[in-house]
Formats: sequence, C-alpha cells, structure tokens
Amino acid sequence: MVYGSGKYVYELAKWKAKFPDGWAPIEVNGLCCDTQDRLIAFNTGEYPVTVFDRDGNLLKTWGGNSFAHTHGGCIAPDGNIFIADDGNHTVSKFNPEGKLLLTIGKKGQPSDTGYTLIAEDGRRLNIMEAIATTKRSGPPLNSPTDVAVTASGEIFVSDGYGNARVHKFSPDGKLVLSWGDPGKAPGQFIVPHGIALDRRGRVFVADRHNNRIQIFDAQGKFLTQWTDLSLPTDVFIDMNETVYVSELIPPRLSVFDIEGKLLARWGNEGRTKEDPLFVTLHTIAVDSRGDIYVGEVMAAQKGTPFLETRKTRMIQKFIRK
Repeated sequence: MVYGSGKYVYELAKWKAKFPDGWAPIEVNGLCCDTQDRLIAFNTGEYPVTVFDRDGNLLKTWGGNSFAHTHGGCIAPDGNIFIADDGNHTVSKFNPEGKLLLTIGKKGQPSDTGYTLIAEDGRRLNIMEAIATTKRSGPPLNSPTDVAVTASGEIFVSDGYGNARVHKFSPDGKLVLSWGDPGKAPGQFIVPHGIALDRRGRVFVADRHNNRIQIFDAQGKFLTQWTDLSLPTDVFIDMNETVYVSELIPPRLSVFDIEGKLLARWGNEGRTKEDPLFVTLHTIAVDSRGDIYVGEVMAAQKGTPFLETRKTRMIQKFIRK
C-alpha cells in the first residue's frame, strides 16, 4: 500500500528492527539517524540504546544501567549523541561508542514545579492527572523530553513532562536562558515534548497537549505557531527543511514545508481496528534518502492485544518512492 501524496509518497517497508535475542521493547521513545543512515533507537527496558543498519540488522547496543528511562534525543552535527532521561531528570552527551562525555542536571533531583506522579492518598496518577499538577515553571530539569543541538554546540532542551519550559545551554552545559510557563498562550506550554532546529536557527517545539508546534528564535522570542495538529509528539526537520511530525491521537504522520503548508498526511485510513497501521506514535526520524522511521510506545496498551501483537512493529519504516 502507498501512503502520502504529491512528491511525498511512501511504501511501508517489509522491514523489522532485529532487537537482541528476540527481545522487544514496550516503548521506543526516541529515534535518530546518523550520517551513515544507521538508526539509533532509545528504548525502555534492558537495552536502552540499540543501533541498526538500514536493513534492520543489529549493530550494537549500549547504555546498560546508565538510564532510568530514555526519552528523546538527537545526533549533534559533530556526531555525538544527546539523550534526555525523563526518569532521572538529566540530559547526557555520549560519543558514538556510548562513552559519557557530559551530564546536565542532577540525577534524581527534579526542579520544583509542583509536578508529581503520586496523589496525596498514595495513588499513582495517570498522565493527564500528573500533567495538571505542574503549577509553575522551574529551572532545569524536571522530566526532560527531547534535545536539539546547533552546529556550534549550543544545546536546546524541551523540559518536558514535569516542567513547561525550553532551556538553552552552552556547549559545556551551562544554562544560558530559559523560557515558557504552564498555559495555552503563545510562549506557554503544556508538555513541550519534541524539539528541532531549522537552518535559520529557529526552534520548533512540539507543544503536545496544546495541539500545536510553536516556533521561536534562538533567544526564545515567539515567532509563530502551527495548529493543524493533534497531540504532536515529535518533530524532525531534514536537510531540505521539510518538517515531519508524529501525532498521538489520532495516530498519524504529517509532512509540512518549512512555512507550515501540509504536504502529506496519513494514519489508520483503510485499516481495521484489530490491525491498525499506528497505535501510539511517539517519535519520528528521516534518513538521508528520505525514508521515514517511526517508533511507538505500548506501555499504555497493557491489557490489550496490541502489546503482544505489535512487538515486531515497534519501529516501522516507510520508503520514499
């Protein structure tokens, strides 16, 4: 089956990521492609970082016990890898072999924003309840979600589940500035979940629970927003400045030009409820050939048949025709 429209037409690849020893994650939280078109996946579970070739063959794993819960990340222009850990409230920089080079934030020490996962009666809150507990913005970091890095090494972090801010750091990890507060107005956020940079240095933020992408200059000045979105989870900008967005509900993949014109979009049209194309899209990446990879999270699907039947489809690949 063919997906997309116009110049952006794709075929679903007969492809699967060959995770180690038959293991499969219940969450693929982040994806990125390096200059050799190797796919790097940030997963929940025993193998937090897995690296695949274009055919899905496993090249290596690393990370071990380095993470509480990997989330989004990126490959910097110099080839180093940045990963946001929303479980221990840090952002870390690694070389391509997985050697730790820099950590931003203090493990296990979230900033004070009011955010909590536990109710006063000891009950664990669901995600919507937890989001509502963020009463104020705070300093770095509280459950950061994603990272983007400039050619000069400046680091931008969306922060995230437990905060409502974007932070800009120097290449050595010193805080330069922050912006954002909880809310719906321009420049405010409810779960800034994904972040990307264009060639002009503009900062694109997937403001998930405000159903929009907000665009800022490098100093945090609000420029504009795109609102033709539904719970955007991730944003990726390729070398041609085409913008790719994964959306959560309804699960779909959208392609825009750099000015926000919709070029292609698809979801579960033509699929049965028992065998949807997408269930819970969480991340998106594009390689040098224009092929798209998407990753899903299935932890919320516990007790449903999807958790077992989709283990071999946690990452899907769409080949551009």
